[in-house]
Amino acid sequence: MRCPFCSNEETKVVDSRPADSNRSVRRRRECSECGGRFTTYERYEMQPIMVVKRDKSREIYNRDKILRGLVKASEKRNVSIEELSDIVADVDMQLRKTGRSEITSEEIGKMTMELLKNLDSVAYIRFASVYRDFKDIDQFKEIIDELRKGGEY
Repeated sequence: MRCPFCSNEETKVVDSRPADSNRSVRRRRECSECGGRFTTYERYEMQPIMVVKRDKSREIYNRDKILRGLVKASEKRNVSIEELSDIVADVDMQLRKTGRSEITSEEIGKMTMELLKNLDSVAYIRFASVYRDFKDIDQFKEIIDELRKGGEY
């Protein structure tokens, strides 16, 4: 593995442990040249999944997009990056289990929202407001009322 700091090709693993609910391996590495430390992740290589967007365009599924959305939604909340990474891993696993080569962005959003709802209700509302493209305050009120009832939005 090439060092991201000095581009030296000789690095060693100093720690290795499971990550993403045992779906990947997290490795801490150290460069033998500059002593820099960095983290790598090892995952199964899977066939690409195409995401069908609302406008019917298609793009390759990117788990990092989900994580970025979750990080933004949970800003200033007591939610760890590990918890958000676990949600992404769960969504990823659900997608892979379908065996489908195409999935709609709506389906991905629903999976993500369901998992986030159980983690943090404020982050859930923030994520939903972007995902569902809320246009007015009444839509916020509806989702809050549903959360209070324990129902599904």
